[in-house]
Amino acid sequence: MNSNDTTLRVPSRLIIASRESRLAMWQATHVRDRLAALYPHCQIDILGMTTRGDQILDRTLSKVGGKGLFVKELEVAMHEGRADLAVHSLKDVPMELPDGFGLAAVLEREDPRDAFVSNDFDSLAALPAGSVVGTSSLRRQALIAARYPHLVIKPLRGNLDTRLGKLDRGEYAAIILAAAGLKRLGMAHRIRACLETDESLPAAGQGAMAIEIVAGSRPDGVDLRALLAPLNDEATARAVAAERKVSRVFGASCQIPLAAHAVVAGGEMHLRAIVATPDGRRSAFAESSGPADDPESLGQQVSNRLREQDADAILAECKAESAAP
Repeated sequence: MNSNDTTLRVPSRLIIASRESRLAMWQATHVRDRLAALYPHCQIDILGMTTRGDQILDRTLSKVGGKGLFVKELEVAMHEGRADLAVHSLKDVPMELPDGFGLAAVLEREDPRDAFVSNDFDSLAALPAGSVVGTSSLRRQALIAARYPHLVIKPLRGNLDTRLGKLDRGEYAAIILAAAGLKRLGMAHRIRACLETDESLPAAGQGAMAIEIVAGSRPDGVDLRALLAPLNDEATARAVAAERKVSRVFGASCQIPLAAHAVVAGGEMHLRAIVATPDGRRSAFAESSGPADDPESLGQQVSNRLREQDADAILAECKAESAAP
């Protein structure tokens, strides 16, 4: 579908809501440029916004509300008509969207792996006992603690440049970041090593970008979902649907160390998932394969296998710990 298709109504202007971090603006600009190439007569602007998640930097996400902190203000802008769509890192998007909102497109995934970033060491295994490792993610914390109990894991908040700055000032021996963000900003040289998924299973949706819209018909007759359809990557969309199904089953948020990662090959999909306690001492792992065109069923199947390994009890322990003062 393109701008010459008479069945598709293209508006004269579109406004993209985005967080104002450098990475978020890169993502919004990428979507703007893709849309401009498709619809050259449409003026496309970016509305930069600061979210509550960007403002609260003195506490971990698990203590202040989790994923929704990064999208709420953008959804309000769309609801009030100040923006037509919002671009998100999919791993920041809650599993359940507010009534009236939906994901219209999932773009082709970048590298989904975690990245080991350090100025002095080549890998987690090379870090001496007592070394401080920074991460904002309970999932990463749990996976690192399970394999490297001699390391000290401390919270790391802020945008990408802020986190790298803390590393460069010597506050951490190493930090763990998403490889996708570093690569998108042309900072792949900061990556000392990518953690393979066997060592550090990614978060659901990691490396993928999603476009959120207000669902339903618009007064001007523009079908935003159809307009955005050319940006949707089917293989990525199916993979993240399976991953997010696992997260949805367990009510996943930033309070829960949960990883889920799917790979599509031809008509088949392979999904792996882990739930763990933040200290990494208890965990459950499950994997399964199935038809790529039925990601929800595969996600449910893997969730059932996790439950057979007492995943609910593990997650109840996580929630109790998170609720503690």
